[in-house]
Amino acid sequence: MTLTVEARHRLGSFRLDGAFTSESGVTALFGRSGSGKTSMIRIIAGLTRPEDGKVLLDGEPLTDTAKGIFVPRHRRRFGYVFQEARLFPHLSVRSNLTYGRWFAPKTGGAGDFDRVIDMLGIEPLLGRSPAKLSGGERQRVAIGRALLSSPRLLLMDEPLAALDDARKAEILPYLERLRDETQIPIVYVSHSIAEVARLASQVVVMRDGRVDAIGSAVDVLSKPSTEEGRREAGALLEGTVESVDTLHRLATVALKTAQLQLPGTAVQPGKRVRILIPARDVMLATRKPEGLSALNILEGSIRDLAPADDGTVEIQVDCGGDIVLSRITALSVERLALAPGKPVYAIIKTVALQP
Repeated sequence: MTLTVEARHRLGSFRLDGAFTSESGVTALFGRSGSGKTSMIRIIAGLTRPEDGKVLLDGEPLTDTAKGIFVPRHRRRFGYVFQEARLFPHLSVRSNLTYGRWFAPKTGGAGDFDRVIDMLGIEPLLGRSPAKLSGGERQRVAIGRALLSSPRLLLMDEPLAALDDARKAEILPYLERLRDETQIPIVYVSHSIAEVARLASQVVVMRDGRVDAIGSAVDVLSKPSTEEGRREAGALLEGTVESVDTLHRLATVALKTAQLQLPGTAVQPGKRVRILIPARDVMLATRKPEGLSALNILEGSIRDLAPADDGTVEIQVDCGGDIVLSRITALSVERLALAPGKPVYAIIKTVALQP
């Protein structure tokens, strides 16, 4: 599946002017509030007709302003999950789910009901009313309803934004199953680096209505942060689980040339995982430290330094082909005489990591 989007549209004083192409998997539209993410996804869905542009799915024009083409949203066969679940309050969970099947193509089947409820873990909820569900449960039902319409593309507009941290942690594993077990491409809107790092294969960074960067999640999220993402900035690494220490509840992950130890035992040996390492949790040393509680000390060399206006410096450290990002003060840079090519040790707190 190839989705091609070009859109130019004015909303009051705000001007959207962006374009991107995505393939299968999860494409994240990432950026701070007001960057144009939701405006872009509404144009893809057919909820907004752009002043100029086009939307193509596998070459099929759904919007082409130059040719006067605009396929109505109900004929695009896209599933849409909003920030709020928007379930029908007078219907049970089962009835909300089966409502989505009315929109499945008449000749293509209505989707595998049992498989969807199993994948989302909502079988115990079928007899309940939406009023009896938690926020995370309501969102899982909303996702199930969208899936049972047999969509060609699933659009998710900040689906976790209205949830607290506990409910986000509850629903993220189900989103991973959705990504891994279905062939449905997903466009996922978020301003959370942690969500994007965990779910996305491609990231489209939006800023002030324009596409600021585009590429794989590993490449885009491992670059020095933009101002709006500075607090959450970090490096996204990929590796394979080598072993699990059930006594100490730690997993060892092999990177390109080094290893990391992560908290938890939920992952299985042999599984490929992503690890987001927050830049604020990485210290640097010019000599290998001893007598520390930190379990992860990676040897590397400085690749690049990016000073910021707040007196900090974001430093890229090449650790055997894996790039780790560290944010330290400009004073620390001066005291350690840090410069590109200088050997350093990246010290990473194990409890700051999560696969």
